[in-house]
This record gives sequence, structure tokens and C-alpha cells, in this order.
Amino acid sequence: MSFLKAIWNEFTGFFGFGNLIDILHSGKYNELLTWHGITSVLGPLIPFLLIIEIIRAAFYKRFKVIDYKIPFFTYVLNAFVGRLISFAMVGLCIGLFEKHAIFKTVFTWYWFIYGYIIWEFAHFIYHLLAHKVRILWCLHSTHHAPVSMNLSVTYAHFFLEAPYADVVRTTICILLGVNPAMLFVIMFIDGTWGAFIHIGENLVEDARFGFLGRIVLTPSHHRVHHAKNPVYMDTNFCNLLNVWDKVFGTYQPEDRKMPIEYGITRPMKPHHFLDAYFGEIVALGKDVAKAPGIKNKFLYIIMPPGWSHTGDHKMASVVRKKYMEEHEKNVLSHKTITDDKGDLTSVTFK
Repeated sequence: MSFLKAIWNEFTGFFGFGNLIDILHSGKYNELLTWHGITSVLGPLIPFLLIIEIIRAAFYKRFKVIDYKIPFFTYVLNAFVGRLISFAMVGLCIGLFEKHAIFKTVFTWYWFIYGYIIWEFAHFIYHLLAHKVRILWCLHSTHHAPVSMNLSVTYAHFFLEAPYADVVRTTICILLGVNPAMLFVIMFIDGTWGAFIHIGENLVEDARFGFLGRIVLTPSHHRVHHAKNPVYMDTNFCNLLNVWDKVFGTYQPEDRKMPIEYGITRPMKPHHFLDAYFGEIVALGKDVAKAPGIKNKFLYIIMPPGWSHTGDHKMASVVRKKYMEEHEKNVLSHKTITDDKGDLTSVTFK
């Protein structure tokens, strides 16, 4: 019986309806109007959409079990360890840094707007570092390893990434005066939206969301972020508000004429969980081992992925710049054509 209870607890834990069941069993339906009740109702939303996504994919004969392999095994591995460490890091950062905040805020609507903008800035910093520092990319790359986009990808994370992310984001928010209670509300909203933007083409094919896409980061923007197309690499680091991507020049809308290629640029064993989870760490270890001198070994750890002591860099910024130069060259090569009379005519292709 204890085994079956453990299975049931895991099942309700994944789908997030344990608290909702408790409220319904108690008969205290007015609790649904409280913050606890609201989170209990919204908690199962993403897992429910994941099931709908799978059913719809199966109906249209596009469902492939292999597309869910890496996220599933990652979730199982991270189920306890990462979650506990992450909660501990948030509490530790609040305890350490709240007394050093530059000022204090209270839970009002205008401070909530301030808090969300600061949270988005903190998320941008964490996410940017995760792509620009090799050792941090080793933690984040597991999330980018799947070669298709679906809601299960939101569960694909290396177990140490959430604690690292929460240390960066919580520290910045607390030091800049975000009220701790307000911070937890922001975390819940942002976490829910952050999961939703992984929704796949099997559920929503065109996820630009019209006018809304000008204000917030949509699933379309996040698909771009997960792409390994050179023009899309290292863009759209924000989660909900796109303000900081626009400020720092990393905002990139989706071009529907350009098919998205998901995954990472390092050659991987297809759908191999261990390669997705530990592959970048192994690759970093090999680069450090063969690098000449302490300085180069250290640089491999802190420089962006693709940096090389030989100067043959394959960093995202280098690949993107080279692609754009070649693209511009190709456009120019097709710009001049000969008309029927033999005269040269300039034509611009877009």
C-alpha cells in the first residue's frame, strides 16, 4: 500500500492537483478565492495542456514517443533533488540579502509592476549568463537538447540549473527592494507562463499571438530561442516581458518562412538522455584537459560555448555574424540582373 501511495503522490505531484483535491474534499469552496485556491486551480494547467498536446499529436499521427524521452527522464531524475535545493537557495538568498536591500517595497499594484520588471531583468541576466559562460551552459544545455518543441521540454533541466537560476534572480530582486511575498507571487506567474511558452506546434502551430506578441514573449519567441538556426541563436532571453531583450538588442521575432531547427549545435547521439544531460560537461572536460596552460584551461570554463584557444571560435556570436555576412553577400549577388535588352537593372529581394 505504501508503494501505491508513493506512486499516487508522484502522480498528483506532477499534475499538481493534490491541493485542489484537498480543498474539494474539505468542502471549503470559498478557499478557491484565496491565493492558495487560485494556485491550486492553475497548478494543473500546464500538465493538462501537455496531455491535450499529446492527444492532438496522436490524433493527427504526429506523436513520437522519442520526442518526450529526454524531458521524461530528466524530470524523473530531478523530481526531488533539484526541487529541494532550489527552494533552499531562494530562502537562503532572502535571508542573506534582504537586510542589504537599497530600499523596501510593499505589496501594491505599482510596486508589483516594478517588481515584475526587476524580476524580468534578473531572469534576463541569469539566462544570458547561461548562454555566455561555458560552465553555466553545461547546466542549461540539457534544456536545449530536445530536437522538437512540446510542453514536456519545460521539465528538461539539469538538476543544478534551478538553484543557480534562483540564486541569481532572487539576489538581484531582493537587493533591488522587491518584497519577498510579492516575489513568490511573481515567481508563480512567471513559472506558469515560462512553462506555457514551450507549447508545441502540435497544439498551436502559429504561436505569434498577433498584437500580444508585441508586448510579451510568446511561444513563438521562445521557439526562436530554442532554435539552432544561426540567425536565431542567443536571442529572446526574457520570459514574459520582452522589454530587456529590446533594450539589449537580443529581441528576435520568428520568420515563418524559416523553418526552426531545434537542439544544440554540438553533434549529439539522437534522443540520448545521458548525452543530453552530461554531454556538455564531458565536452568541457575534454577541452580543459587538452588545453595548454592554466590560463587556457580557465578560459574554457568561463568563456562562451564555442570559444577555442586556437582562435578558431565557433561561438554563437561568431556563427551568427558569419551567417549574416554570407546572407548579405548572397543577396547582393542576386541584386543585379540583366533585362531583356541587356541593360543592368538593380532588383532588391527580401
